[in-house]
Amino acid sequence: MSVRRLAENQPATFAFTPENEAWAAREIAKYPPGRQASAIIPLLWRAQAQHDYWLPKPAIEKVAEMLGMPYIRALEIATFYSMFNLEPVGKYFVQLCGTTPCMLRGSGDIAKVCGDRIGPQRKVSADGNFAWLEVECLGACCNAPMVQINDDYYEDLTPESFGKLLDDLAAGRPVRKGSQTGRVSSEPEPGKGPTLLDPALYDGSLVGAFNQRVAESVAAAAAAAAQAKK
Repeated sequence: MSVRRLAENQPATFAFTPENEAWAAREIAKYPPGRQASAIIPLLWRAQAQHDYWLPKPAIEKVAEMLGMPYIRALEIATFYSMFNLEPVGKYFVQLCGTTPCMLRGSGDIAKVCGDRIGPQRKVSADGNFAWLEVECLGACCNAPMVQINDDYYEDLTPESFGKLLDDLAAGRPVRKGSQTGRVSSEPEPGKGPTLLDPALYDGSLVGAFNQRVAESVAAAAAAAAQAKK
């Protein structure tokens, strides 16, 4: 388990905006008396979103006060869940999926763009716009490789399309969320046509062939063992 610590440089104070203060009151009211602490995760999440996508110590303490819970309990939650960023992540925080489907589809090339354009992981770029981190599966395997930037997914990436995405974000130009190739959800790629048409994928023949190979292997091993005993 990685060690998660609060950033060395902290703001002096934190206060929710009036809109977020009202939102927090509605969230807390959803829970019965004595159970207000159950609202801690959504409140910490809203505090992080308000504070440039990272969670400072005063915000954690503010949430604890609102919920009537000890600071240490709120700190335990904030440091346990990796969804909470405990240090500055720039205007746009890029989380790059590096697990198997994305790796097989070229996440290493996307990571190289991150290193070249942004710099080392967990470091905010010189212009203050970006930070990046390789993370575990983000659940968009059919659209690999992909990244999450702040709250949104960007999928079906190539080094070229990802570089353009970074350029557009830095320049304040509008960007397209989701697939960068134009497909909807995880449907077949444009021009690829229907998929999964091979009957062997669902008629059980592949399983039967596998089971037969296993049975033959077991029988051969048993025969060899018997022969060795003679």
